[in-house]
Amino acid sequence: MNAIPLARALLCAALAQPAMSQPHDLQRLQWLAGCWASATAEPGSGEVWMAPAGGSMLGVSRTVKGGRTVAHEFMQIRPLADGVLAFIAEPSGQRRAEFRVKSFTDNEVVFENLAHDFPHRVAYRLEAPDTLRARIEGQRNGQPRTIEFPMRRTSCP
Repeated sequence: MNAIPLARALLCAALAQPAMSQPHDLQRLQWLAGCWASATAEPGSGEVWMAPAGGSMLGVSRTVKGGRTVAHEFMQIRPLADGVLAFIAEPSGQRRAEFRVKSFTDNEVVFENLAHDFPHRVAYRLEAPDTLRARIEGQRNGQPRTIEFPMRRTSCP
């Protein structure tokens, strides 16, 4: 077989594949690391993200209402076995869910799992050095729904 058509075929096949995040992309999420307080919920509500290390970022969230923790979530961002970066959520009272990276820029990352009931997408966007907006969106009862979680950077205890 002629080497030029083979090389062209391999190049076309590579370009046709969906873009995969590499483990080093995790370092681009350094802006998410730290403590984030909810801008709209009771004190104590927010998220804490550990800096990228060992191929993962680990996070935890807490929602406080009436002075009591009413929800929590354990989270991780890491490459799956196929190398694609994923957001993995373990919310209180629900089963674990994986969302694969859909888009990734220097200040926003969007993860998606259309097979999940709700949400279908989880997104984080750094709006300013001290302002983060998390967002979940998808269909609920056949209607589009978006919930935003504005947060501000705070000192970690």
